[in-house]
Amino acid sequence: MKLRIASPITTDSIVDGPGLRAVVWTQGCQHNCRGCHNPKTHSLVGGFEVDTKDIIEEIKSLKLHKGITLSGGEPFLQPEALEEIARESKNIGLDVWAYTGFTFEELLKNNNPSYLKNLSLLNNIDVLVDGKFIENKRDINLKFRGSSNQRIIDVKRSLESEKIILNEEYMK
Repeated sequence: MKLRIASPITTDSIVDGPGLRAVVWTQGCQHNCRGCHNPKTHSLVGGFEVDTKDIIEEIKSLKLHKGITLSGGEPFLQPEALEEIARESKNIGLDVWAYTGFTFEELLKNNNPSYLKNLSLLNNIDVLVDGKFIENKRDINLKFRGSSNQRIIDVKRSLESEKIILNEEYMK
């Protein structure tokens, strides 16, 4: 399966979730948040395509990492390819974080044509940072998020309880 990415995987991030992380930078975003720190990822035809198997092999070669982070761009524009990467990452013991400009509720609307694909990806994500970046709510003191409207969601517990469960450790 192919995935359009903005750049090669970053293998040494400490700001895109807890611990040492690898970050998959997806290409393509239609949110166009004012003040976005990654505007080069917005074009749907920018970046380049890679085979998910190549990304998975790179992730499998990591030694000291706590997890991977799916960022972008907008990861939920490519949920099938990322589900494969997330599933394989979890199989080797890594945790999976994802950033999205969509809200958790938007991703799971039954009338969303990508509902089943989104749900499949969400089932392989541990923590979701959701919501658009809002420039006038920017706060550099926040952990792992750019603006105060964004939530850090415990995905598994939220799906099980059918309500949003925040990861309070990182929401402080």
